[in-house]
Amino acid sequence: MVKNKKNIRFLQGNEACALAGITAGARFFAGYPISPASEIAEISSLLLPQRGGIYLQMEDEIAGIAAVIGASLGGMKSFTATSGPGLSLMQENIGFAIMAEVPCVIINIQRFGPSTGIATQPGQADVMAARWGTHGDHGIVVLAPTSVQECYDLTIEAFNLAETLRTPVILLTDATLAHLREKVVTKNDKELSIAARKKPERLSEDYHPYEPGPNGVPVLPDFGDDNILRVTGLVHDHDGYSTPQPKVAGDLVRRLQQKIESASVIMPKPKLFGSEDPEIVIISFGISARSSREAVNRANSQGIKTCLMQLPTIWPFPEEAVREKCSDAKTVIVVEMNSGQLFREVRASGIQRDKVLSVNRTDTAVITPEEIMNAIKEVVNP
Repeated sequence: MVKNKKNIRFLQGNEACALAGITAGARFFAGYPISPASEIAEISSLLLPQRGGIYLQMEDEIAGIAAVIGASLGGMKSFTATSGPGLSLMQENIGFAIMAEVPCVIINIQRFGPSTGIATQPGQADVMAARWGTHGDHGIVVLAPTSVQECYDLTIEAFNLAETLRTPVILLTDATLAHLREKVVTKNDKELSIAARKKPERLSEDYHPYEPGPNGVPVLPDFGDDNILRVTGLVHDHDGYSTPQPKVAGDLVRRLQQKIESASVIMPKPKLFGSEDPEIVIISFGISARSSREAVNRANSQGIKTCLMQLPTIWPFPEEAVREKCSDAKTVIVVEMNSGQLFREVRASGIQRDKVLSVNRTDTAVITPEEIMNAIKEVVNP
């Protein structure tokens, strides 16, 4: 029970993301208006100056993510918001932020595509773009809310993970969830666990900015501090100097990947709803998981032992948890508004491939509980 009614608000998904970012300590936003993400920029432009922060509307998404990286290097928690075409434009600088280990948050409101698609209609086809859009081998964190409350909670978590791991974090919502309004319980920064950025404790001649610290994460100063920080997208040694040495290159790429993979223990875990010993497991995320949960309720009420595994963390993909939950099930159904991007990951996680099925839509319409129930009934009564 919530005692303080002032903490209960009726928010749109985009409003929840913007408020959560500011609550998490963000004081810089740079971006370019794009449907269906523009409300995040609009709210940030109003609230950030009231809190001593900075809002910049840039000429395009390339400039937006570049400004966010620069502000973060200067010591400010920073974020931006966009949709599919803008995410495409950001990819090179996202790769730079991964290599230079710059914490920031990118909120991507998925819309129907490809290309400019339909700007006001939802999709869930940016799963692979979020993970592999930028070139080269790298790790990244991608979170996916399913409710407006999770838009709030996971945005805060995105900032915490970005600061803890010194990496960009992408939050994937969609056009439907972004404009949905629901009750949200908000908190102030004193009620939350907010990750502060670690910095060198003192000036030292022996300081090496990219020397791995605990969990492989370096402790970097703000750009312009007494300790010198050299920033580059090139392969670099522990002092930030570029080098073509194969060993340095190999060690760096492995560390960038490993710091993400090893941190999976602190990322939001899959949520389970329905039967504890299911014959059918449904795996879904975002807006599609809402229909999936209703379908699970209907299936169980009809005596069909079914469970929903809702994924708040998409990348790193929770392979072990999926394998553990699905190994004894007769059928696994992946529900998503794309041609099967997550479906391929589920099949690759070590589950018997021929028992993994999918329910997909790629026409702007949200998948309904009836469609999922039809798939369940076809499994039960082939």
